[in-house]
Amino acid sequence: MQFSSGVFLILFLPVTMALYKFGGALFGHRYKNIVLLLASLLFYAWGEPLFVFVLMAGVLINYSLGILMEKGGRKKFYLVLALIFDLGILFVFKYLSFVTSELSKAFPLKTVSIALPIGISFYTFQIMSYIFDVYYEKVPAQKNILSLALYISMFPQLVAGPIVRYSDIEKEIKDRTETGEMFYQGSIRFITGLAKKVLLADFLGGIADKIFVTSQYSGIPLVTAWIGAIAYTFEIYYDFSGYSDMAIGLGKCFGFHFKENFDHPYISCSVSEFWKRWHISLTDWFRDYVYIPLGGNRVSPGRHTFNLFIVWLLTGIWHGAEWTFLLWGMFYFLIQLFEKKTGITEKIPKFAGYLITGLIVTLGWTIFKAADLNNAVHYLSAMFGGGTGLIDSGSVLYLKSSLVIFALSYAGTLPIWSFMKDRFDKPVYSRLIGILRIPVSAALLGLCLLVIINGSYSPFIYFNF
Repeated sequence: MQFSSGVFLILFLPVTMALYKFGGALFGHRYKNIVLLLASLLFYAWGEPLFVFVLMAGVLINYSLGILMEKGGRKKFYLVLALIFDLGILFVFKYLSFVTSELSKAFPLKTVSIALPIGISFYTFQIMSYIFDVYYEKVPAQKNILSLALYISMFPQLVAGPIVRYSDIEKEIKDRTETGEMFYQGSIRFITGLAKKVLLADFLGGIADKIFVTSQYSGIPLVTAWIGAIAYTFEIYYDFSGYSDMAIGLGKCFGFHFKENFDHPYISCSVSEFWKRWHISLTDWFRDYVYIPLGGNRVSPGRHTFNLFIVWLLTGIWHGAEWTFLLWGMFYFLIQLFEKKTGITEKIPKFAGYLITGLIVTLGWTIFKAADLNNAVHYLSAMFGGGTGLIDSGSVLYLKSSLVIFALSYAGTLPIWSFMKDRFDKPVYSRLIGILRIPVSAALLGLCLLVIINGSYSPFIYFNF
């Protein structure tokens, strides 16, 4: 089940919310947690009934090891056991098929084909953050297995993040305050994210998919290649930030405060800044649980380079079992290493840094999107004149159909709302915005529902990870 589906919007969410709110008013906080847990398990099992047992096995094993770890003695042993289990499950489901496929090219091995559980990378990293925090004594081990299961399986952020730290919502699992204002803000945020996905990302995805698929079977001209790359650059932003908006909004509706996962990444003036603004929860996870434990930047220059290499190697691998993701990770490793060693971002004008970063990010997403390494090379070549010329009739058609949506998409990446709030921070404007917000959001929701009902299934990009 996904947020932008009719089943979720018309059936699952209203029923869950009614049981949660009205039943909670009668039976209290514990009832609310049970309803939310059961709804989350149903949400995950809707499309993958067997994989919910993999999720629950992770809860049970890590619950037990967390308690054993807290009792003292052999802490590192229990940590290693937890990591072997968590990473082992992740390897089997996400990487074993790829590894056996690659090895079978050189050795007489049988290829293993295993379906990928949706969101396994996200909830595995949440489980591991809990285990790490118990090990480092940042949080006490959770004694109530239902509370830990709720933290790991909570449906708003279960399958595509943001990666929520246990320490961030530990108190809210035990007890939380829910107000009408929080519900209102959460609903507006959810609708905003839904509109990003349905009205922008899916349209942009149609353009990007057609061009990238065409590039796999024939050459494309330079203009068409850039249109496809730009379309995907906008698509992945609106798709993923839209999901994060919906997750954060739903969290507020249920009384939880999830941290922001995006902060206008496309206004960045360096790659380092971009990764502080893009998928913040993943960047912070690797910083706190990999980069800093390795020594961070408080080590020798050679060791610092190694630390960066490990982080970007794991970042690429985390995103998927394809050589393109590994290449994508190494691409960012080299760019960030160059930035840090030369300090070039402090030596060039900000506008130049903004343009260069935009170019780098677009090239990076092109590698990320490509079907395989061969397709990535051919597509990048076409972007720099190695395709079938500069422009053709197909390019003109794509330009006509994409210019307006590109302009709107670009405007949406800018902090226009923050700018307007700073410039018009007066009671009269606040009241006007408050008056307009509800009808505008209602109109957006209605438009999204029309598109969903008349459209085709379009899964979130990060469901694959």
